[in-house]
Amino acid sequence: MSIIPNEATKIEVTGATVDFFELAKDGVSTYYFDTSKCGPPDPMVNAMCGLRLIKNTNNTLVMINHKSPGGLFAKLEADIAHTVESTDDGLLKITFTNVNAGVDSDLTQTACH
Repeated sequence: MSIIPNEATKIEVTGATVDFFELAKDGVSTYYFDTSKCGPPDPMVNAMCGLRLIKNTNNTLVMINHKSPGGLFAKLEADIAHTVESTDDGLLKITFTNVNAGVDSDLTQTACH
């Protein structure tokens, strides 16, 4: 079962190395991407590309990955919140939302260290 909804539309995201999808509802978009079969640095690179889509918006980003991206979490300031859920097939669904916290995460650093 795919976590990315069937009604989501494939979109182009600058710098991404995997497909991104958008599902718009009531004026808010949820963006999805799956890096569960990718190795470093692709999860970090694609997460940063996706996070730029939601920066300073009410939109949401959903990342599907094979493990928790601790290196990514360490790069985020209080302006980007995340939740992690396990899926039935052993993957992780990480949902990112923008929070108005008066700080500004640097979304240009795509290295894992």
